[in-house]
Amino acid sequence: MSSVSSSATGQAYEVYRDAWGIPHLRASDALGLSYAQGRTTALDRAWQLEVERHRAQGSSAAFLGAESVTWDRFARQSRLADTARTCYEALDPETAAWVRAYVDGVNDGLSEGAARDERFARTGHTPAPWDPWVPLAIWIATHILFAGFATKLWRERVARALGDEAVTLFATDGPGTVGSNGWLVPGDRTATGAAIIAGDPHRFIEDPGVYQQIRLACPEFDVVGIAVPGIPGLAHFGHTGSAAWAITNAMSDYQDLYAEQLRPTADGAGIEALGPDGAWEPVHRHTETIGVLGADPVEIEVLETARGPVIIRDDVDGGGQTLALRYPPRVRRDLGFATLPALLRARTVADIDRALDGWAEPVNVVHAADSEGGLLHRVAGAVPLRDPANRLRPVPAWEPRHEWQGWARTPAEPVQGFAVMANARGIASPLGVEFAPPHRADRIRELLSGSADWTPKAMADVHQDTYLGSAGALLALLPGLDGLSPEAAALRERLLAWDRHMAAGSTDATVFSAFRTATVRHFAADPVFAGLTGAPSGPEVFHPWLYLVPKIGYALEGLLTTGLLPGLDRAAHVRAALEETAAAARPDAPWSQVHRLTPWSALPDPDAEWPGLGGDHDCVNATSTVPGFTDLTARASAARYVWDLARREDSLWAVPLGADGVTGAPHHRDQLPLWARCELIPVVTDWDRLTKETPR
Repeated sequence: MSSVSSSATGQAYEVYRDAWGIPHLRASDALGLSYAQGRTTALDRAWQLEVERHRAQGSSAAFLGAESVTWDRFARQSRLADTARTCYEALDPETAAWVRAYVDGVNDGLSEGAARDERFARTGHTPAPWDPWVPLAIWIATHILFAGFATKLWRERVARALGDEAVTLFATDGPGTVGSNGWLVPGDRTATGAAIIAGDPHRFIEDPGVYQQIRLACPEFDVVGIAVPGIPGLAHFGHTGSAAWAITNAMSDYQDLYAEQLRPTADGAGIEALGPDGAWEPVHRHTETIGVLGADPVEIEVLETARGPVIIRDDVDGGGQTLALRYPPRVRRDLGFATLPALLRARTVADIDRALDGWAEPVNVVHAADSEGGLLHRVAGAVPLRDPANRLRPVPAWEPRHEWQGWARTPAEPVQGFAVMANARGIASPLGVEFAPPHRADRIRELLSGSADWTPKAMADVHQDTYLGSAGALLALLPGLDGLSPEAAALRERLLAWDRHMAAGSTDATVFSAFRTATVRHFAADPVFAGLTGAPSGPEVFHPWLYLVPKIGYALEGLLTTGLLPGLDRAAHVRAALEETAAAARPDAPWSQVHRLTPWSALPDPDAEWPGLGGDHDCVNATSTVPGFTDLTARASAARYVWDLARREDSLWAVPLGADGVTGAPHHRDQLPLWARCELIPVVTDWDRLTKETPR
């Protein structure tokens, strides 16, 4: 594959690989490099690219089957592909050409990449050429549920069952949320005198992995980082040699749900909606057909009001409301893609800061540093200004006070001592409603305070920490329990003596999780929650946000202390859970035996064996269970990184699986054992230590 002519530029590029198969690409200019990134990604990950492209277009059921119809329906009704087309058409010419070069590379590599992967033959799927807007569609589809607007459906349900004052009763980091850890240590606290940035994004773990380690080099820049397959550049994590950046989810609220009043037009041929000025407005309406492998096609109606696409119809989906989704890219015709090539060219923190002024979707907290001592801690992204009620639950489309009134200024603050971002309240607080509990952030600060001469290797060890701060609220109730059986009393003493680490080999961690599960289930059975126990209504794509047991599991810490539920006998439930756990006949098993990785795959590998893990959802090693439901984990660190601003070659990184997306390939899962132990591999930057690849 070395010296492959680029149809985008007519010039050659080269592919090198390190010992882990990570691609290092070198081209004569930025367009040729973008082409090389697209073509190399297609060769390595053709199946993944095609799955993501079709999910973004709402056409995945055509080769994945009926289980994908739910997502395809949502993708079409929320008009993801149409939004991507609109945003692409609004790009400046230079950025549009850069994105097209990437797509040209994908198109030139898809057939060859597909020939490497037996899943194409197994499903009968043949890749077709991408349109130039497809990367934008993949980006939108990846992040449309990122801000958790579906939580507003849950809050509406809570308000109806428990009253308006309880609308945020379950506020916490829930199962549908995507989070991250990140920390920035200035040079006065490192062994080299230069800053170190480290962290890890928490996402649902997929096979192939959702992040791609890669290096992009041309005369204008030379950047290592972690890319999203299907997207050019390095949006989230990158190191240019003299500057580096990383992000976490800001937990901002920037998507609204509007309750719409619809009626037929006077001639019966169309539909209209009641607008905020009291006038009835036309509603866009058309039908689309979803092809389904092995089943009849599904016809759907697509509606869009002046607020946005209709994603729930009360006469079709149930739930009592017709709801339209308003989200910034559809309103602004902008995803912030011009930021991506600007980040590659960044030499300083000031360059990164200027580039991020144009960022739009999703809203992130950013850490950045440069080799001259520059530091950055800011929020980047588009958050609308509107009535506070919009952030909490669906609001009436016909009331003028709920209209958007411009865009919020994104906060920034100086780095003092060190900076930590872990989805908790902090720099982004003015922009959101629900944030993660403070345990991960507090624990990282505690660990960072223990040294003033941090090195990249020592920084990597922070990733391994398994202390579970959120266990405290439940354990605090144990000393006050009376009338316990001898078995329950012995279990209480064991739990109170536990070090609160969800370590892979800890049997106490396994017992605590069983006790927590029993507590959650006893809470869920309490009559106070009777109005929330029924099966969710509406589209299935939103159901993960609407089940009571997971909601209690993630909000347990707050439910143990809130004054909003005076009828909830917490002590009785905790006592019953303790007795139940003590009476259960189970051998002591290490936590990693029950806490195992279960990645999502569009076409699962039946022979795959996945490792047991340490950690839990409120640990720095954030391997999320669903308390009360399962000890298995589907969400964890989708990548880990340590960026050293003294010497880039001392930086470290890892992903859950590997560099190659083809099942059975040597580099498909070669990083998995290391990742499971929270170990990182070196970032190689010396071209002489890389292997030049020959054409496949």
